[in-house]
Amino acid sequence: MMSDELLARVDDDFCLDFLARMVRHKSYSESHGELELARWMDARMRELGLESALQDVPGGRANAIGRLPGAGGGKSLLFNGHLDTNPVTEGWTVDPWGGVFDERFIYGIGVSNMKAGDAAYFCALKTLIDAGVRLKGDVILTYVVGELQGGIGTVAAIEQGIAADCFINSEPTDLQALTMHAGSLIWTIELTGKTRHLSKRGEAVDALAAATELVPLINAATFSGVKSEEHRKVNLGHVGVVHAALGRELYEWRPPQVADFARLRGSCRYAPGQTEESVLADLREILDGLETRHPGLEATLIPERQEGKPTMAPFEVDPAAAIVQAVNAAYEKVRGEPQPTGVFAPPAYFGTDAAHFYQRLGMQGVVCGPGGKYNTMPDERVEIRDYLDMVRIYLLAILTVCEVAD
Repeated sequence: MMSDELLARVDDDFCLDFLARMVRHKSYSESHGELELARWMDARMRELGLESALQDVPGGRANAIGRLPGAGGGKSLLFNGHLDTNPVTEGWTVDPWGGVFDERFIYGIGVSNMKAGDAAYFCALKTLIDAGVRLKGDVILTYVVGELQGGIGTVAAIEQGIAADCFINSEPTDLQALTMHAGSLIWTIELTGKTRHLSKRGEAVDALAAATELVPLINAATFSGVKSEEHRKVNLGHVGVVHAALGRELYEWRPPQVADFARLRGSCRYAPGQTEESVLADLREILDGLETRHPGLEATLIPERQEGKPTMAPFEVDPAAAIVQAVNAAYEKVRGEPQPTGVFAPPAYFGTDAAHFYQRLGMQGVVCGPGGKYNTMPDERVEIRDYLDMVRIYLLAILTVCEVAD
């Protein structure tokens, strides 16, 4: 069966309905609804004829993992996406769990991040199975939980033996082929000065003044050890929280006194080839300069690491890799133009589970999924055309990587 005929067999109505049914599950991260959606995906994969099972994840959670065994002689392809979503915020004008769609968009919490990607690879494989296509290589569908806790679901899957020759992570990239994204480091900085009454301000060491000087320095920072200008594109420093007042308890009721303590919390993004240690060393150098300019100031840098929560590491793949080329060719077939490929903001600053396959298993893969422009915002939505095109792109990528059996 020719690829054009297979593309024509994609059932757009089924694809939209399937995604809407996923959206109607309230699968907040670490909730019972997350587990219920995993069970639902397991049942749907079984109905499709896949070897499917629920897989234990710490905390009483579960991934849904399905496999379509190949006939042999082809490469295996793994799809990866998470089922857990952020909570609904204020400002929605449609039912966040209604599975509502109109002529242009499908709406819902988590539809962009990332149920549209999840549904797209299910529907792509279903189309091939319904058409009677037999593949040489295995196709593995991983529906994981805990991506919002650093990817604990994908780490659990890897630790329990899930692997393939290559992978596609379906996080929202607006159908671009993302070949690099940053690693994430969260930290706290504490600045300790010396208080005096405002009448003796010249004798004080003002932690608040030091903090206000520090914020733009970090926000403008890039870090040492970048391998290329492409890698520098995913360097970013950001201060998200600043609090300064009196003492470590940050008493606020005595504003005539100079603030002697400040606490800042923020995050840095860094590229493959850079490390947490190198970024922390660069931050330390910035703090050393701050201490020099504010004699008597003590600056302490504290990296934040939570037990049981993996660090989101950086990811990269050579744009010439076979999996990237397969997705590029599929995109051009479906859309009639070359696929944007490389490092793009904002998705290059996101953390994804792609990093765990890359860092832990050395697997080659690419991040490419529907959604992104309207990600994590009121009336979160995905363009229907993008979603349906993604189904067809995934279908063609499966054919290229896994190959049709005789």
